[in-house]
Amino acid sequence: MKKTLAIASLLLVGCGNNPPVPDWQMNAQNGIERATAAYMDGNARVEAAETKRAREALASTGKVDLIIRAELIQCAARVAALVFEDCAGYNKLAQDAAPADRAYAAYLAGRATAADAALLPAQHQPVAAAASDAAAVSAVQAIADPLSKLVASGVLLRTGKASPQTLADAVDTASAQGWRRPLLAWLGVQAMRAEQTGDAAEAQRIKRRIDLITAK
Repeated sequence: MKKTLAIASLLLVGCGNNPPVPDWQMNAQNGIERATAAYMDGNARVEAAETKRAREALASTGKVDLIIRAELIQCAARVAALVFEDCAGYNKLAQDAAPADRAYAAYLAGRATAADAALLPAQHQPVAAAASDAAAVSAVQAIADPLSKLVASGVLLRTGKASPQTLADAVDTASAQGWRRPLLAWLGVQAMRAEQTGDAAEAQRIKRRIDLITAK
């Protein structure tokens, strides 16, 4: 999860051989990582506690740019799990957001423009800049990082560009990571599409898999 979120590069930039890292930085980093992991596992209690811890650590600095990025990380996890809701925490601070953060927020909402594409994290730029749906699907397939791949897949679904292969890849990615929440979400979409195309056998197969995951 540490590599996936790249929190160290987000919050600890410039530390290098400098004096010991302040407590707030480590608390924020650990809180964001644990909150994201808990969200992916469907553990709302732990997610809430770790999110609170991270927000308090970041708030102690008064650095709005760091708080904005933490909110966007949380929103990205929701897009990965197909929870397409307003990014409320970011929206409250949007007027102070840097251009790159505004571009990423627009991307997560499915509203990125050509100008936004160049400001996005490198792995998402080809997705946003794709000239066709097929090109966007191929760009997502090329993403190696699991969370980034699910986020980009969620953006494609949100914008109506996701192909059956996009769904299959997202299911495989979530399954390989053991991320229960996004796995159930993507399987649910697969089951719905199977029903819509009249493939009752496939829909039932997927539902049996969902039952296996949700069994107590």
